[in-house]
Amino acid sequence: MRTRFIPVLLICLAIAFPSFAAAQAAAAPASGDDKPSQTQHTIRVDGRELRYTATAGTLPIRGEDGKVAARMFYVAYTKDGEDTKTRPVSFLYNGGPGSATVWLHMGSFAPRHVQMADEGFQPAPPYKLVDNENTLLDVSDLVFVDAISTGYSRAAAGVNAAQFHGQAGDIRAFGDFINEYLNVNSRWPSPKFLIGESYGTIRSAGLSQELQTRHGIELNGIVLVSALLTYQTILPGPQNDIAYVSYFPTYTTTAWYHKRLPADLQSKDVKKVADEALAFATGEYATTLLKGNSLSDAERKAVAQKIARLTGLSADYVERTNLRIDPGRFRKELLRDKRLVVGRLDTRYTATDVDAAGENEEFDPSNTALQGAYTAMFSDYVRNELKWESDLHYDTSGNVRPWTYDQNKYMDMTEPLRQTMARNPYLKVHVVAGYYDMACVFGGAVIDFWHLGYDKTFTDRVSFSYYEGGHMMYTRPSAHKSLKTDVAKFITANEAVRAKMTTQQQ
Repeated sequence: MRTRFIPVLLICLAIAFPSFAAAQAAAAPASGDDKPSQTQHTIRVDGRELRYTATAGTLPIRGEDGKVAARMFYVAYTKDGEDTKTRPVSFLYNGGPGSATVWLHMGSFAPRHVQMADEGFQPAPPYKLVDNENTLLDVSDLVFVDAISTGYSRAAAGVNAAQFHGQAGDIRAFGDFINEYLNVNSRWPSPKFLIGESYGTIRSAGLSQELQTRHGIELNGIVLVSALLTYQTILPGPQNDIAYVSYFPTYTTTAWYHKRLPADLQSKDVKKVADEALAFATGEYATTLLKGNSLSDAERKAVAQKIARLTGLSADYVERTNLRIDPGRFRKELLRDKRLVVGRLDTRYTATDVDAAGENEEFDPSNTALQGAYTAMFSDYVRNELKWESDLHYDTSGNVRPWTYDQNKYMDMTEPLRQTMARNPYLKVHVVAGYYDMACVFGGAVIDFWHLGYDKTFTDRVSFSYYEGGHMMYTRPSAHKSLKTDVAKFITANEAVRAKMTTQQQ
C-alpha cells in the first residue's frame, strides 16, 4: 500500500516505515522461530468439508559462505490426505517492493479472510475474520511468503539486510526459499505455480528464470495479479508517452463508474467502454502523442475533444495538460466539483480531501480501507489460530529503501519471462487485471504482453481475465468469486495437460 508521500516506484506498499537501524536491531529472530507451528483446521468449500494443516514458520536463506543470512516467514496451507507427488503447490507473495504478503493472505485465496463491507468497501471496526468460500485450497496447496525485512522475515543478526533490498537480491532470496521449501517438505514432484501481486508480478517474471537456471525448477504456471512487467508503462515522463497510453483506459473505466461519461458511453457495460478506450489509446492517442509539439492547433483541439469524451474531463483541462494526463492529477480532477478524490488502488473509492484545489490527493481512500482491518485481523489470526509466537513486530511495510535496480528506472522483466517460456514450452501465464486499478493498470498489462516475444509459441500460452475491481479485486465479493473460478481453472487445466503428457510418456 502507499500514500502520496512515498515515491511512485512503490507499487503496493503499506504505510508504516521503521528506521533501518531499528530493522537491523530487530534482525535476530525470536527463540521459537526455528520451530514451525502446525495446526489442524476444517472448512466447507462448495458444500464439501475440506481438512487442512496450517504451518507457520521460517526457512533459512544462506549466503555464499553457507551461513544463514536471513529467515523468511511463511504460512503454508496443505490439504490433508493428498498425494504430494501430484498435488499442486502455489507460492504467493505481494510486492511493493517492501510489502508483506498480508494483503494476498488476508484477502485472496487463503482458507480465512477479512470480511469487508458491501461491494468490498471499508468495513467498520471491530473487524471480522471468516471462512473464505473462494479459497484455492481445493485445487492447490498454498504457501504465503513474506519478503525479507517485511512481515516476520528478517536478516540474521549482524547481516546487512541491504543485500536483499534490490531486484537481484530479492529474486535470489525467493528462489532460495522455494528451493528450501521443496527440499524440506519433499515437494519436488509437485506441480508448481507462482501467484504474485503488483511488484510481485515483476518478481515472478524474474523468479521464473532464477528458479529455472539456478535451481533447475520448472514451473507449470504463473498467475500475475495486477500485472506489471516493465515500469515504462506506469512512469510518465517527457520522453515516455507509453505510460500515458497505458493509464488512459483506466481513466475511462473510472469515469464510467462515477457516471462522468456522455450518455452513449455511459449506457454501455464496462467491458465495451474499456475496449473502446484501449483501441483509442493504442491507436489515435498514441500516434498523437508521438507527434509531440509538431501537432497543429486544429489537431490538438480535435484530439482534446476525443480525450475529454473518454475521460470525463473538460477539453480545456486536457489541452492545458498537453494532452498528457498525470494519474495523480486525474484522481484529483475527476470529481473536484464534489470536493472528492478517487482512490489509486481502487478508483471506486472516494474521499473528501483537505481542499478542492491543488494537484495531489491527501491520502488514498482505497489504501486506508484495508490497512486497519487487514493488520488487526492478521495480528490476531497468526497468534490465536495459527499459534505462532514471535517477539518481532509484523511489518506490513518494510524499510527497504533505497531499492537497488539492476537496470534503469524503467526496470523491465519481459525478456527474462520470454526466455523462461522459450526453455519451458509447457509454462503458461494467466494475467489478472482490475478495471479500477490505477497502480498497475490493465492497459499497461496488455501493452506489456504485446511485447512478450513475437511468436504464437508465447502468445498462445498467455491468458487474461478482467474484473470490476481494483488492485486487490478480491476485496469485492463478485469479483472475488470470478477470480477464484478463473485461477482454479488455470491450475486444473495445466494439471490436465501435465497428466496427459505423463500418460503419453509412459
